Amino acid sequence: IIHVQSPTHVEMYSELDCERKREHMVEVNAQVPEFRFNQFTDHEAFCINLQSKFIDEQGTDRALLLKFAGTVEAGTVAEYGDDGVTQKATVKTGIASKGEAIVPSPVSLQPYRTFTEVDQPFSQFIFRMKQDKYDGIQCALFEADGGAWKIEAMTSIKEYLEAQLEGIE
Repeated sequence: IIHVQSPTHVEMYSELDCERKREHMVEVNAQVPEFRFNQFTDHEAFCINLQSKFIDEQGTDRALLLKFAGTVEAGTVAEYGDDGVTQKATVKTGIASKGEAIVPSPVSLQPYRTFTEVDQPFSQFIFRMKQDKYDGIQCALFEADGGAWKIEAMTSIKEYLEAQLEGIE
């Protein structure tokens, strides 16, 4: 019996023995890169993490988010608006010129959060930025799929294992 306990944890057990017990045979844990969702992080670290811990495929907003987050620097945000749904930043683009930029949100991304052998699930995130007078620009991704990615990941693991173990008894 194979038990997919979570998107990062799978266990395998034997059949019942004569005493109706199962032997715990294998336990596997996915090694996934850590990304702190739901909290603000330094702008530079955010951009590096976005490049290294998220898949860049068609259908994701990774490139758009990276383009936006990568061009904003401390001191370039002249005005900032937030209506709870979208954020708008007036960004200084030259010595005297300004341009408005809408912060993309929600965004669809594919972070590495489960075994690399299976497709990483797409998830929706709310992207937020803030400028702190001491810490500079900070960025955050807040999960906005209610944990649906976990079910999708566990289903992908199950399907992968069924395909790999087909015909083995």
